[in-house]
Amino acid sequence: MHRNVLWRRLVAEFLGAGLLAAVVIGSGIAAAQLSPGDVGLQLLENAAATAAGLFALILMFGPVSGGHFNPVVSLADAALGGLSWRDAVAYVPAQVLGCIGGALVANAMFSRALLELSTKHRSGSGHVVGEVVATAGLVLLVFALARSGRTRSAPAAVGAYIGAAYFFTSSTSFANPAITVGRMFSNTFAGIAPSSLPDFVVAQILGGALGLALVGALYPRISPADAEAVIVPHDEAAELELRTGRL
Repeated sequence: MHRNVLWRRLVAEFLGAGLLAAVVIGSGIAAAQLSPGDVGLQLLENAAATAAGLFALILMFGPVSGGHFNPVVSLADAALGGLSWRDAVAYVPAQVLGCIGGALVANAMFSRALLELSTKHRSGSGHVVGEVVATAGLVLLVFALARSGRTRSAPAAVGAYIGAAYFFTSSTSFANPAITVGRMFSNTFAGIAPSSLPDFVVAQILGGALGLALVGALYPRISPADAEAVIVPHDEAAELELRTGRL
């Protein structure tokens, strides 16, 4: 497959991360306005918008850059040999700057101060554990799909996982250092105070490392062809091989 030149992929990662931050923060602001006083409903609205937004954004930018929007995913991809370390390192600032820009856009859309810092503290061991779990699960999901030849399912699967993780993790599943930095610039329901940032980022890095270890344990050098033998029933596998010219 032809790989797009680096500058085009960096633009895609910047725009995708920016739109992701705008979705997360904008839907959080809208949820607080639409459902004042009902935190559970606010979280549901925020999670639903984020899940749907991720689905659309990965479809939109995935063919260009892979649709990472997340430094942990990019660095994990490099560790597994799918992306060069040079490109992965270049992705990270594009993702972080994109998320900051998306936060500013969300503030502007809802007539808030363009630049503001969050006062929403998200500290404590429970939140740290939640971020480790959320990030490890995300990395495992992404590369389980990649190593088993099911990347077409990634947009829906990642959106569904993050939407669910809003509820099953104590931290509401940031699972992304870039979006964590971006949400620091929103003093809203979706924000995170600067003092909470280091714990979240460290937890996300640890979660990424754990996710990589799980990928190695569960999918050791498995190829899409190997996976088809397990995932696709025998008669369907034979038909698939005929269509792709393997027989």
